[in-house]
Amino acid sequence: MPPGDALPQESCATLPVSLPSTKEHPLIDLRQIQNAAERIHGKVHRTPLFSSSALGDHTRLRLHLKCENFQKTGSFKPRGALNKVLSLSEAERARGLITVSAGNHAQAVAWAARQVGAPCAVVMPTDAPRSKLDAVRGYGATTILHPDRATLFDRLEQERTARGATFIHPFDDPVVLAGAGTAGLEIVEDFPEIQALVVPVGGGGLLCGVACALKAIRPKARLIAVELEAGPGLKPALEAGKPVPVSRPADTLADGMTPPFVGAIPLEAAREFVDEIVTVTEDEIVEAMKLLLTRAKLYVEGSGAAATAALLAGKVRLPENARTVAIVSGGNVDLSRLCAAVAGEDREDAAVGGRARAGRPR
Repeated sequence: MPPGDALPQESCATLPVSLPSTKEHPLIDLRQIQNAAERIHGKVHRTPLFSSSALGDHTRLRLHLKCENFQKTGSFKPRGALNKVLSLSEAERARGLITVSAGNHAQAVAWAARQVGAPCAVVMPTDAPRSKLDAVRGYGATTILHPDRATLFDRLEQERTARGATFIHPFDDPVVLAGAGTAGLEIVEDFPEIQALVVPVGGGGLLCGVACALKAIRPKARLIAVELEAGPGLKPALEAGKPVPVSRPADTLADGMTPPFVGAIPLEAAREFVDEIVTVTEDEIVEAMKLLLTRAKLYVEGSGAAATAALLAGKVRLPENARTVAIVSGGNVDLSRLCAAVAGEDREDAAVGGRARAGRPR
């Protein structure tokens, strides 16, 4: 099948919640993404696209992993943050930058601010992973901890007004989204024969950026969005026809997928481009993290494992040997949390095995 050929229709589930595009929020065009790639070139990494025969055998796909865990600060986020910061005027930078994030965008904005010598403050949930809090402070930013994830943006607005700072939105700013789209541009350039792309969704910034890049160049490639089963945001927003506040789990390893809502521009991109939405459980994410670590030798966070988890768990329906990319969106996870999750699963497996052996006739 030559590059750009569509997958067989009988293998493709349709998106039941698709709505007509209103174009109320203009999408990101390919030129914006290409401009972003030029602007940030040499300042962020062009991350590798690894094939994985071991995980591919599990999924019966020709699987490749886009490893954004190797990006600056450990996630895809610096692509958009730096593109935005470099687009600001000197006056806007001088007023200082402010953002809100559970961790990865916080680190990215703090890092980008340091590149241009701008002061930075970040509103973060009190229960954000310790490694992410430490990293944000390590880049020189001030952290403002807030106990209620549902009202993080309210606290952000209070702080922004008081400080007069320039807000760098984590997932609903076209310049930030164009930067995120450079990951999609690299995928298509490195793997032009791609047939399916699987992307984790939190606020939708990564999904939106890579969708606009992918569908502009390979419109027949299939795009699958992956959400948390315990707290989806994209599907409720599509059903409502607008961004809506949603309840997210606070104790998940995939904390990067827990913003209080999906952005308006990402929602428009989902209406236009997403072919399927699937969900993954916490156990499926942990299993994917374990396999990525032991088989692919990749240390990844829960959000970074979500796309792979959907494939390993059989949530995505694709033809055998379909040329597929799963985005590994980040690798910022506390070592203690990862070890505890994997050890807990191993203990459960051992207990099950022990009970099975005990029940066997001797």
